[in-house]
Amino acid sequence: MIQLSILKITGYGPWTLTLGSDREHELQMLQATLYKELQKLFSEKNCLVFHNRADEFFVVSNGLSLDDHINIQKTLEKSFEVGLTISIGYGKSPFEANLKAYDAKKNNVILNQEHNIFGYMYDEDSFDVSIMHLDVDDLTSQRDTNSPYEISSLIFELYSKMSKYFIQKNSLTFFMGGDNFMVVASQEAKNSVQEFINQIKNDKIILNCGIGNATNARQAVKLATKSLDTIREIRDSGKEKPEVYELSC
Repeated sequence: MIQLSILKITGYGPWTLTLGSDREHELQMLQATLYKELQKLFSEKNCLVFHNRADEFFVVSNGLSLDDHINIQKTLEKSFEVGLTISIGYGKSPFEANLKAYDAKKNNVILNQEHNIFGYMYDEDSFDVSIMHLDVDDLTSQRDTNSPYEISSLIFELYSKMSKYFIQKNSLTFFMGGDNFMVVASQEAKNSVQEFINQIKNDKIILNCGIGNATNARQAVKLATKSLDTIREIRDSGKEKPEVYELSC
């Protein structure tokens, strides 16, 4: 079972209008500062925050209680002019947890009205999470024939294909910057990642994938990144490298 918490800035559109037309730089600074604070608060609880859109964030929040969410909301309310709602859901797959959180907000299933928290909490302690960390092998060579912007276009096209592929596997894909992607993965996604890697080879893109399995997001990401590092170490040793490597705790 996996738990997701979806955070969304409330009243964002009307609030931005109060800043006047010369506001874009202020909005970008707000979004960056908010993301930094969210990542700090949730990572201290062994969770991990992903950008969904600039005004919305997904948190893999395995093990986080309602009181933990309330305390984080209290901290955020003191620090920012904008407010946030939190919608919590759980499921056997990441996409199912996303749907349950969405359903809670849509149907006004309130967990804490004072701090705008909606959702469904899982009563058991049996949480697990799988994270896949993918990166492009030898992206540096692309710079010989492509400008920086052309490389960015290539990466975003890859992101689109990856997102569409893994949502069919009940999994959620996020772009992490550079040439790095993370997939909050179902078992079906893990079983089929080699198939996706093989498909992308037709676009002359080689992907490496490290997989981590743990009871919380931070530990799963640590193992996924360690798996990716292991692939690089095998490659650099001159041995034939695997394209997928998996670690669990």
